[in-house]
Amino acid sequence: MGSAALLQLARRGVRVIGFDRFDPPHAFGSSAGETRVTRLAIGEGDHLTPLAMRSHELWRQIEQETGAELLRQVGGLIISSDRNVAETHVAGFFDNTVAAAEKFGIPHELLEASETRARWPQLNVRDDERGYFEPSAGFVRPEACIRAQVSLAEQLGAEVHINEAVQSFDASEGGVTIVTDQGRYTADCLVISVGAWLPELIGPPYGHKFQVYRQLLAWFEVDDVSAFRPERFPVFIWELQNSKQGIYGFPALDGDQGIKIASEQFVSTTTPDGANREVTADEVAALYDLAVPHISGLRQKSLRAKSCLYTVAPDFGFVIDRHPQSERVIIASPCSGHGFKHSPAIGEALADLALGEPPRFDLSPFALTRLSS
Repeated sequence: MGSAALLQLARRGVRVIGFDRFDPPHAFGSSAGETRVTRLAIGEGDHLTPLAMRSHELWRQIEQETGAELLRQVGGLIISSDRNVAETHVAGFFDNTVAAAEKFGIPHELLEASETRARWPQLNVRDDERGYFEPSAGFVRPEACIRAQVSLAEQLGAEVHINEAVQSFDASEGGVTIVTDQGRYTADCLVISVGAWLPELIGPPYGHKFQVYRQLLAWFEVDDVSAFRPERFPVFIWELQNSKQGIYGFPALDGDQGIKIASEQFVSTTTPDGANREVTADEVAALYDLAVPHISGLRQKSLRAKSCLYTVAPDFGFVIDRHPQSERVIIASPCSGHGFKHSPAIGEALADLALGEPPRFDLSPFALTRLSS
């Protein structure tokens, strides 16, 4: 969200400074891991679909400007059933996805289990499971996306302060003062898009409404990697019947001899500075045990593993809103584990808010005050 807002403000010719406590792109927040799922029909709420559609347009624009590959539409498959125990962020995720596709005219197919198995025999789909396939879905490369947006913003005149941590801010009628570990700055407006550091930075009474969860992702070898290349294998999200944790995954990319598999947990909370950045062998083994019954040819050998952080609102939605105590401070978080695909469009909306222009999207579903109860 930060790199997107930086670029969109720089495009409009205003003086803008971006701060990052590390050197983006980096692996310490929520944007690492080489790939992120993107889909247009959004099961978390159809109010998000216009953001996803606009984001695809912006990714393509940035690709043309930079020559970078950011978005690859290999197709996306969602698998669920009436007996699913796992839940992807919200109840009714599968049916919500279908409804959003129909509402916005997004091409898709609904598949019986036999049809899914026939097309992708790599997946051990049960007879009572159904599939939703969206050809325009796929993945974006988060590190490349951030790098491209920061680079373009700098070319357009933005200042980028890396390895400089924002420690506090103070808003008044005349402006906002930002204090970092290296200095003090003043601005007309502040956009806060700090992910897992949000609860600490904004403090009470709003910070406690967000929880931070550590998530795992690993790349496992497969028997026949050619069967898992993007030409033959989509991104997928699977609401499992035998586990409260679902799985999602990606095709084999960039010469890898395996595929990336991940899951989500919302039980154990952490903090951005206290999170364990290392992934243990036991954690990798548990992820393999979760996935292997569902994917033919998945080997136990892990090529590598990483962790990332989700900052989650109670309703798994976003917050894109002005701070209740100052019109000059805009909060752009949390992403609740499904935000990256929307980030360039949200960057546009943040630029609108910062400049006092009417946002091109309805931002009322993202109000901070909805979490006040």
